[in-house]
Amino acid sequence: MYRFISIITLFTILNVSAQLRFDGTAVPAITVPAEASSGLENIYVLENADGVTAVYKAASATSAVEWLRFSRMGGAYGEPVSFSRDGADCSIVLGTDDMGYIVTENGRQHCYWIVNYNNHVMSLADATVNTAESDCGMTAIDINGTASRITYYTINGVPKELSREIKVEYNTLAWNEEGKAYTSQAVDDTMSSLSTIVRVTAPLCDTDFTISGDRFLKEWGREITVTTPYYNTTAIDAHTWATATAHDSDNEINDASGELGGSAPAEITFTAATTDAVAYREWQMSSSPEFDIIDLRFNQDEVTYTFDDFGTTYVRFIAANAAGDCDWTSEVYNVNIGESKIECPNAFSPGASEGINDEWKVSYKSIVTFECHIFNQWGIELFSTTDPSQGWDGKHGGKVVPAGVYYYVIKARGADGKDYSLAGDINIINFKQGTKRPNTDI
Repeated sequence: MYRFISIITLFTILNVSAQLRFDGTAVPAITVPAEASSGLENIYVLENADGVTAVYKAASATSAVEWLRFSRMGGAYGEPVSFSRDGADCSIVLGTDDMGYIVTENGRQHCYWIVNYNNHVMSLADATVNTAESDCGMTAIDINGTASRITYYTINGVPKELSREIKVEYNTLAWNEEGKAYTSQAVDDTMSSLSTIVRVTAPLCDTDFTISGDRFLKEWGREITVTTPYYNTTAIDAHTWATATAHDSDNEINDASGELGGSAPAEITFTAATTDAVAYREWQMSSSPEFDIIDLRFNQDEVTYTFDDFGTTYVRFIAANAAGDCDWTSEVYNVNIGESKIECPNAFSPGASEGINDEWKVSYKSIVTFECHIFNQWGIELFSTTDPSQGWDGKHGGKVVPAGVYYYVIKARGADGKDYSLAGDINIINFKQGTKRPNTDI
């Protein structure tokens, strides 16, 4: 006759944990604490439950005790179980089936689930990598054996899986951002059970796979371990980054706001780090964001390139394995070169106050060719340069020239193709020598 157990009662009555004892086992029973939401106190795993005696020790020999058992229907459909009593020990003899039990002592209920491992024996002969079922992201391992799902039921009849904690161990590569390199890393995946094919994240280096378990055999000292033949990986990965050579000219206008490019010429180094199976790599540069046409290709991990053309150049890195069935594409780097500009000051004061307006320099942006000449009023050349970042310190022959008017002539070309032909006055205001007569020998 079935007896209805109030589910609300099971959760509202204060349970005091009570362990079961098992007599007649070849190896000790394994106790697994149950999830609180299951309504169970413990799950017990016996190597072979058939004929084993489960003993509940009551608080006293006079305590009122009742045993019920339930299956997948849950505790609400528990059936009374006859038991023997020896003082405080209340015992039942177990059968071959996995089963739940409720022991009520003086109105307080204790709920358990007992697993007969003999119904779920793990066997494992060997394992091999199934290349046909593997892809760039996952590696499939064929299992010659069985370790099926172990199911238990909560007091409400909800099925739950009892994890076997089967280990799948192998090596892969992990990215180290600080060292900018891939390093070897051991992977230890835990499987609740095994099917005929196990899938794991594809390794990024050659490795073998070791499968071991389960947790119950391990605790009983009979863990099974198999290792696959060595596997040559096909999965790939890469990391890329770009480093711009700093512009340290105080007179260059560079308003790229942290983006790549800005004022030309802009030298940028593109670097890629790749994993072991990468056989093909290429940096690509294009004027099209869709890379419809590839303007430049570089078959190497690191490329240093100087951008001196106005506009946006799109740069990306692609990689592939030897078979070409696994590929990888980086983010797209946008290199923006701005319009050219030259602005010429008309006065400075060399020797007046060091570091303050004591050098004549143009203000420029994206100038790729430059030629500047400075003359005095008699046409004598005092200074010339082909570098727009360089300026005139107001000296000739190692001495500061007298105050007065001087003249510059500039020819330049911008990254945007604009030609500059500039000429103008330079007024030297020299407070230290401003009262002296000009040196007419210059």
